[in-house]
Amino acid sequence: MIDRLEVTLQKYEFLEAELTKPEVLSDIKKTREYSKELADLEDIVACYKKYKKVLDDIESSKEMIKDPELGDMAKEELKQLEDEKASLDKELEVLLIPKDPNDGKNVVIEIRGAAGGDEANIFAGDLFRMYTRYAEKKGFSYQVYNSVEGTAGGFSQIEFIIKGKNAYSLLKYESGSHRVQRVPVTESNGRLQTSTATVLVMPEADDDIDIEINPNDLRIDIYRSSGCGGQGVNTTDSAVRITHLPTNTVVTCQNERSQIQNKEQAMKVLKTRLYELQEQEKLEKEGAERRSKIGTGDRAEKIRTYNYPQNRVTDHRIGFTTKNLDRVVDGDLEEVINALIQEDQKRKLQGETEE
Repeated sequence: MIDRLEVTLQKYEFLEAELTKPEVLSDIKKTREYSKELADLEDIVACYKKYKKVLDDIESSKEMIKDPELGDMAKEELKQLEDEKASLDKELEVLLIPKDPNDGKNVVIEIRGAAGGDEANIFAGDLFRMYTRYAEKKGFSYQVYNSVEGTAGGFSQIEFIIKGKNAYSLLKYESGSHRVQRVPVTESNGRLQTSTATVLVMPEADDDIDIEINPNDLRIDIYRSSGCGGQGVNTTDSAVRITHLPTNTVVTCQNERSQIQNKEQAMKVLKTRLYELQEQEKLEKEGAERRSKIGTGDRAEKIRTYNYPQNRVTDHRIGFTTKNLDRVVDGDLEEVINALIQEDQKRKLQGETEE
């Protein structure tokens, strides 16, 4: 482990030095690349420097134990330092797990009502509120770019972007089929019903991602918006639908006021979708890695149940249950997300040990 940490420290110091050179600072692409790498290494380097200091202090305390007057105090200090070293050992193990290069990105989320008719659409609306409330609590922002309202409330589909540092690292486990068990407001007989909504979470494709889109591969349709974008949005042909013909990927954006804004947003989302397709193809080729992941990211995979009568949320992938459904659907997702992150780290550490 120490060898890997020394290599990391050397790389960090190299990047720091490079970012002071005029020839690097004059190259915007290289400056951005080096700055991102440096930021990615900051936590592990800070922890390693702390670890090295603790190791030095342990050696000093061992020497002080030999002193007749300071021996007892040194023994107590040594115990505290050994405990701190053990804690830092665990922290460094986690920090050395290879990072998902997409973790720092914004996320594009698509929610669709699935099985259950009107109730499924209402549940899709509940999930949208859950994620946007969570985003607000984290200090993130969000923007809806396409939505189709359900006839009884909620949405048959809603697509939006959550913007914030490390948003993808927190929300990437949410892809899949979410199931709700409750008595719907649309049910007059008071019977418990099970409905589902699907969630797809993708890292937003930013300028660092090299995805080439040939304009000749696109079909662009302009039509009148049916969204709820405010006064005037329904009175002009501003909605944009872009179809990427080679992959039959369709992106719709209708919640901006102007056709130009909708087209720009639709192109960003199309790039994100094509990047996601590319990543899924890679994972299919790396079958073992895909199986070790928490969830496949497939919309069809049943990942979580929200049981209202029992105020219970269960994540089936890791066997996690909490009796705080009311808080979870109000955006308090920390408990669930932390459990998923910890299990993911555990599996990755086990994988490294087996190798």
